Amino acid sequence: MLPSPTLDPYLLRQALGCFPTGVTVVTTRDADGTFVGVTINSFSSLSLEPPLVTWALSTLSANLRAFETATHFAVNVLADDQVWVSRRFAAPAAHRFHEVPVRAGIGGAPLIEGCVAHIECHTHSSQTIGDHVLFVGRVERMRADKRPPLVFVGGRYRSAGVELD
Repeated sequence: MLPSPTLDPYLLRQALGCFPTGVTVVTTRDADGTFVGVTINSFSSLSLEPPLVTWALSTLSANLRAFETATHFAVNVLADDQVWVSRRFAAPAAHRFHEVPVRAGIGGAPLIEGCVAHIECHTHSSQTIGDHVLFVGRVERMRADKRPPLVFVGGRYRSAGVELD
């Protein structure tokens, strides 16, 4: 493998920030049954046949072990009025689920109420790549509605509810 060129981390972050991403909270239950959730914007579809999705979590995350040992996880696609949910699950806090309405999904993974979509997955695989673990999930159940999702671009939250046709 060839060595990577030296890149300015600030400029790299600025360039990557030009690409809008959806905002999701990925949830699961740990071995003790405790709810675990993290805000991520690395979610992506991977395959329609079989139905696979992917997302990544830092190898430094305190929640990594829970996701590595879980059989299921849920991707909660946030609505444009759920910035508070994104901030809650992005911050280091012991009680992220406090006052967040949820219901149980497949494998016990919590589904956050008010989201525009829930994508419930069986953990297919995980692999450490660089400073993140890449998770692949096989979609077992999903639901979606037509409300605008929350997006993140240029370091700011935005709504994807405007058509440009």
